[in-house]
Amino acid sequence: MNSEDILHEGARIGNYVLDRRIGEGPFSQVWKAKHHERPEHVVAVKLGSDPTFRRQLAREAGLPDIRHPNIVPILDSDTRFADSPYIVMPYLPGGSLADLIVRHPQGLPEERIDRLLGDILAGLAEAHRRGIVHRDLKPSNVFVTSYGVKLLDFGLARQVADDLAATAPDLTVAGQLVGTPAYMAPEQLDGSVVDVRADLFAAGVLLFEMVAGRSLFAAASPIATMHAVLYERPPALTGSAGVEALDRVVRRALEKKPADRYQSATEMAAAARVADGAHDTVQMARAVAVTRLVVLPFRVVPPDPDTDFLAIGLADALTASLSGLDSMVVRSPLAAARFAGPAPDLEAIATTLDVDAVLTATLMRAGDQLRVSAQLLEAPTGTVTWSHRSQTGIGDLFALQDELTRQIVDSLSVPLSRSDEQALKRDVPASARAYEFYLRATQYGQTNETSELARDLYLQCLEEDPGYAPAWARLGRVYRRIGNWGDRARSREYFEKAESAFRRALELNPDLSLAHHLYAYLELDLGRAQEAMIRLLERATRHRADPELLAGLVHALRYCGLLDASVAAFEKAQRLDPNVVTSVCHTFWMLGDTRRAVETERPEDQLMGMLAAVRDDQTAPVIAELKRLEAQARGT
Repeated sequence: MNSEDILHEGARIGNYVLDRRIGEGPFSQVWKAKHHERPEHVVAVKLGSDPTFRRQLAREAGLPDIRHPNIVPILDSDTRFADSPYIVMPYLPGGSLADLIVRHPQGLPEERIDRLLGDILAGLAEAHRRGIVHRDLKPSNVFVTSYGVKLLDFGLARQVADDLAATAPDLTVAGQLVGTPAYMAPEQLDGSVVDVRADLFAAGVLLFEMVAGRSLFAAASPIATMHAVLYERPPALTGSAGVEALDRVVRRALEKKPADRYQSATEMAAAARVADGAHDTVQMARAVAVTRLVVLPFRVVPPDPDTDFLAIGLADALTASLSGLDSMVVRSPLAAARFAGPAPDLEAIATTLDVDAVLTATLMRAGDQLRVSAQLLEAPTGTVTWSHRSQTGIGDLFALQDELTRQIVDSLSVPLSRSDEQALKRDVPASARAYEFYLRATQYGQTNETSELARDLYLQCLEEDPGYAPAWARLGRVYRRIGNWGDRARSREYFEKAESAFRRALELNPDLSLAHHLYAYLELDLGRAQEAMIRLLERATRHRADPELLAGLVHALRYCGLLDASVAAFEKAQRLDPNVVTSVCHTFWMLGDTRRAVETERPEDQLMGMLAAVRDDQTAPVIAELKRLEAQARGT
């Protein structure tokens, strides 16, 4: 007789009479029950006959008895019961954290998160103090009652005093992974030594899901989920100051290396209490898990001199359009250009650029028509989430960009704020000819050497359409670049032209992020650091997921002498985009942190390393390097 034959209402299991089933897992069931001699004594009985369950039950029953407000105690057990071994726990009214998250798809209320996380960490702290690692912390094992959280199911727990090197064989039973991959720390998946910090990783996953209202690592298959846990970084959470403070707790808890995480539940709880103090509103603003995208340069097939400019220009314009959305971070065209080609390496892109999705597109000219084939791919799996094929006139390029933008937003289910909706409707060029000049100019506006050609094309665009704000903003950048790198005698003239262009862009569209970012650098050149800082800080309160804006703040805050704030802006920018280019190396140098100054400098610059060498009286290598660079510049 198997357990299915005896598990029914009214059945007696040991000293308990089953009432109704209240839960079920892959190897076990949980029933509400009553003691047969004391029917007023209501309990929960967990039982099953599967060999895997028997092993887990024996382990759970053999753990030290823990009496703590946030841990469900074991009241009774019989691991040798012939038909179905069982353990008995108090019956608790309430539901699981998994159910609670499902009911709050936009994230739990602020005060609820604080209380739940505090209880979870308090329970873990006590288990860890008693030498026990849970190893299977997940939303369904966190029971939420009206008077607090109770941690359940220690069936996979181990005592720290165990031979932890033997953890690896314990991971699989009959070829199956024991545990839930989406909540397992990397060291659990790769068979390394596991300690209390694995539970803190799982607590970080729970915190993300409570704030964002959605799963973090769960993917289409167990293999994809395990890859995400092992290699992918969590998307940044933006919203209020409180959300971003919790985001910092999440990211520390989810570090891939245990040594980089919180080292105890008590330490993590202290950090969470600090985050709790950062809430800047009575009701926490809705949290948004930022979607991370890269638009690769479009492929023009076959190469065509008349349309080649679209490879960079259209991809850049699409990037700029999507970058204006609060809930999306789009990697820069410069970063994307490294991965251009017919067969992009999605795993390398996902790892290097830290993105969730990749847009690829192919353009083919047929007379005056342009055939477009675009795909949005999950990174790193390559799963196609959306594909687009269309044919449009070469004179209707903006309509193509607008169509691609909206379909990408729809396919990624990106939540749009009111300002996002307005941004998508703004800055429409007045003519196809104006937009073509704009795209051609963008192709040449990437380098100092072609700045003057870009300037002329932007001016032609603005002759056609004087009201196109993005062209004014990019013209301002080109004028600033020529002022810095061109004829030094005319620098002031070009800076004045740049300022005029930026102001015109912001008159036309006061919310144009591109103009605000680029104008800030000009203001710093002109010695107006405080003005730039105040304007960027005001923007940052409304647009919290903009790494380029934060990169400008790194610069402005340092110019104003606010070095610690400059570092904080850098760290936030890096959470959004690990590859964002900033000048923080100079901030670290001014703080006397030579190591981080050298680490954060772009490899091609080498200035910090040279300064450090000069400071340490190692001048010979510096002189040799300067001579090499001079010879390289002369082409000798």
